[in-house]
Amino acid sequence: MDAAAYSAFTDALFRRLDGDPRVVGLVALGSMSGDGPAPDDFSDHDFFVVTRSGAQEAYRTDLVWLPGAERAVLVHRETEHGLKVILDDGHLLELAVFDLDELRVARANRYRVLLDRGGVAEGMAAIAAKPAESPTDRWLSGQLLGNLLVGGGRAARGELLSARLFVAGHATAHLLRLLSRHVPPEAPVPLDDLDPFRRFERASPRLGAELNAALSLPPLAGALALLDLASRELGGRVAGWPAAAAETVRRRLSRMRDGGGAG
Repeated sequence: MDAAAYSAFTDALFRRLDGDPRVVGLVALGSMSGDGPAPDDFSDHDFFVVTRSGAQEAYRTDLVWLPGAERAVLVHRETEHGLKVILDDGHLLELAVFDLDELRVARANRYRVLLDRGGVAEGMAAIAAKPAESPTDRWLSGQLLGNLLVGGGRAARGELLSARLFVAGHATAHLLRLLSRHVPPEAPVPLDDLDPFRRFERASPRLGAELNAALSLPPLAGALALLDLASRELGGRVAGWPAAAAETVRRRLSRMRDGGGAG
């Protein structure tokens, strides 16, 4: 969706909800908010609708209020409050509908209140002020090493799908949080405190390229490459980095690799 079409959809959504007395607010999230990177051809529409108490479920189940709803090829109820909607041109809408009390369970970082008939701005400010999850370096380091070891073992056993999940998913997420916390970025690009994968390679293209190269390897080789990167970048920066444990994991993964196991 080009910039003009993206803006036109946002405007149409606002007009429909602004004319509905049951709607208390509309909150644009992510790229739609105008805060940070602008929408591009790959951006979805991500937003909250806030209704009067008692009306919210009707807005989740009957999408007559949603521009383009007649073109939806998928309406997926993802959570109690949220839906994913795919239109026939492939454009994705990620939305959640709350009343003001339910809004308190939400999480958001980049947002802009487009419509507020009372209480929405205050509710969103409280959501944005929630402290992001901040596990300790010790916990992240332990999770990283444990996930690499499990992933390597499953690769050596031939369970490559599970191995990829542990190496490219779980372990990499912990590694990215540690790198974002301790390694100065190469470019002033804001990261997403809710998703450690978002925009990391824009902020740190050198490390991003190295991580992507490691994750393009078979899982066991990738686990070793991630461990080498972690030890090099974090060993001198993270107080209490478990160097002895990291070396033990490296030896174990190397034996798995040299033993001819799959991956």
